[in-house]
Amino acid sequence: MDGNGRWAKRRGLPRAVGHQRGVEAVRRLVRGIEPLGLDCLTLYAFSSENWKRPDEEVDDLMNLMRRFIKSDLPEFVENGVKLKIIGDWQSLAPDIVAMLEDALAQTAGGHQTLAVALNYGGQHEIARAAAKAAQAGEVTTDAIEAQLDTADLPPLDLLIRTSGEVRLSNFLLWQSAYAEMLFVDTLWPDFKPEHLAEALDNFAGRERRYGGR
Repeated sequence: MDGNGRWAKRRGLPRAVGHQRGVEAVRRLVRGIEPLGLDCLTLYAFSSENWKRPDEEVDDLMNLMRRFIKSDLPEFVENGVKLKIIGDWQSLAPDIVAMLEDALAQTAGGHQTLAVALNYGGQHEIARAAAKAAQAGEVTTDAIEAQLDTADLPPLDLLIRTSGEVRLSNFLLWQSAYAEMLFVDTLWPDFKPEHLAEALDNFAGRERRYGGR
């Protein structure tokens, strides 16, 4: 979900406003996924590299997270959205960890999965998974995959990055091996359910060969 800062800059607004509008885009998208028939939607909310940003911006992002969980959790429960967190989220501030644990418990019975990557980095995820696989026995691709944060999620089919940047930025590196990718110019705060529907139409027209002919 890229482009919050640029969205704000183009309008002469503080970056915090861009992040606020980004949260509104998340809210719109979550409300609009059920008609699309998605089993799982994964959002990259905060990377392990985002700690390098100015303290004020990081604080704004953490406070936005707190407000979003408080305000939207009842709606998640009501609409059958099951929350899944990937990344090293348990090293976040204790109050956020407690809020997330409560949210995971309250949404455990949901039928649609919303996976949120928090304090997440793909390289670190692979390293952690490989270390766990080594402790258990032989290190194979299957053994590593079984230890990934996403082990209980469906395979990644389509990866979308907004804002015109054409790179993965350390997101779902292992899972992207044979995923289809789509890079769109739309800044994240302007991304709407109809954009996701267009992306899924694009995906439906692709031929997936997984290395075959």
